[in-house]
Amino acid sequence: MTPPEPSTPSTPSAPTTPSETDAPDTIEVGLDGHADGWELVVGLEVHVELATATKLFCGCANEFGQEPNTNVCPVCLGLPGALPVLNELVVEYALRVGEAFHFDVPAQSVFARKNYFYPDMPKNFQTSQYDEPICLGGHLDVDGVRITITRAHMEEDTGKTTHVGGGGRIHDADFSLVDYNRAGVPLLEIVSEPDIRSSEQAKAYASELRATLEAIGVSDVKMEEGSMRVDANVSVRRRGSDGFGTRTETKNVNSIRSLGRAIEYERARQIEVLEAGGRVVQETRHWNENDGQTHSMRSKEEAYDYRYFPEPDLVPVAPTPEMRAAVRAAMPELPAARRDRLVAAWAITERDAAALLGTPGLADYAEAAVSALEALEALEALAVDGARGGSPRDIVNWVNGEIAGHLNETGSSPAALSLAPAALAELVGLVAAGTISRNQAKDVLGEALADGRRPARIVTDRGLAQVSDESSLGSVIDGILAANADAVAEYRAGDDKARKKKRGFFMGEAMKALAGQGNPQVLNRLLDEKLEGNG
Repeated sequence: MTPPEPSTPSTPSAPTTPSETDAPDTIEVGLDGHADGWELVVGLEVHVELATATKLFCGCANEFGQEPNTNVCPVCLGLPGALPVLNELVVEYALRVGEAFHFDVPAQSVFARKNYFYPDMPKNFQTSQYDEPICLGGHLDVDGVRITITRAHMEEDTGKTTHVGGGGRIHDADFSLVDYNRAGVPLLEIVSEPDIRSSEQAKAYASELRATLEAIGVSDVKMEEGSMRVDANVSVRRRGSDGFGTRTETKNVNSIRSLGRAIEYERARQIEVLEAGGRVVQETRHWNENDGQTHSMRSKEEAYDYRYFPEPDLVPVAPTPEMRAAVRAAMPELPAARRDRLVAAWAITERDAAALLGTPGLADYAEAAVSALEALEALEALAVDGARGGSPRDIVNWVNGEIAGHLNETGSSPAALSLAPAALAELVGLVAAGTISRNQAKDVLGEALADGRRPARIVTDRGLAQVSDESSLGSVIDGILAANADAVAEYRAGDDKARKKKRGFFMGEAMKALAGQGNPQVLNRLLDEKLEGNG
């Protein structure tokens, strides 16, 4: 749950995931092109569950997917007399976020009670931060545009309510169940200024934020599990206007694609309301992935509705200079720097590098495969005519292509792949050495992903190895040309169309004689040489 930001009158929030479909993000609602005179204004509030072993104020396990109401205790259930104790690692993680996004981290920050009632919040208040958060005034550069980040503050998560019956929403449910396992899980809420001007820019911001949070190790950012959730504050205004329109807040968007679609729908809806002479109501809305629309949930609260006051059971948080220095010294390579390094070292495009970093763990998998490929060097046992064992670009093509496609289809993560990075390097080496063709390699990859066998073993088991020895292939071609002397003469005397037809015939005969296992690249070269009288 997140407090509204008085400093961002038309602010919002948003996030993503590894593999998403290519369906268009724009949703039309009958505007007939009237949107040209309007400008979109978006701010994002991103809630990030921190990857600590225990909760924010108690020793209960911070684990996803456990049996309901098993990771609970008197502290996170808010029972009388139970007192909170701050998890020090949460403060360290907040300092990492401060470094990564160029925040100012004040000498001290203060926890507050955010008072409101909802069944999934056992204390009837949320322990959060309000006017004195741990991080202030940061930014994130996205595609050459600087998005200002107002604040990042620590807070506890609430429980989870499941509405049973009807459509799964509270208004038509038969009854509701509450699981408090998530209550007290540590969160950082990261709130941008309303600097975003398109749904694509919002998606890029959320993706870069997500990649950075993963890189600094503070969260697994699994949007499908709720580890990263985005609230999008959306408003529109007449193009050229300096003021802000009335904003709506679309809550808990759980994928990058859905974020873009929700913003586009809300933009179109608000413009339609305004052009019909109506007014946009400030409210909280829910994105429904099934019907592709946002729906009204409740009127939007203001800060005074929550009656914030300092949490009396917690002292101010004051990170020591030593703690700050240790965090600064241990900061890892951030995504922007990593993309630049991969582009330069691997001779890949910026788009390729961005795709690798767009799925958590995918760039790590690719780097491990490249390291394995370099360690294998020339794959001498498989190499033909000095062919090397492939390049980093080959690895990237497979990872961003077939591997990413497999992850999308199965919903799994790179860490769960049955194909180890070294096995992918082996596959690339087999193709580069001419042992198998790329088309054959796709089949081999499919089997390796299914049963975990090494590619070289699959090639051996299925007898897929191509014949690449030039002497052997040359003898086969010589026999075919000798047996078809008239066709050779017609080839040499014919026009381009006739030559192309005859050449296809010779190649087909050669592959037939080799049972489809001749290396086509070597065969093509030798055939050309011999048909032209050079072989």
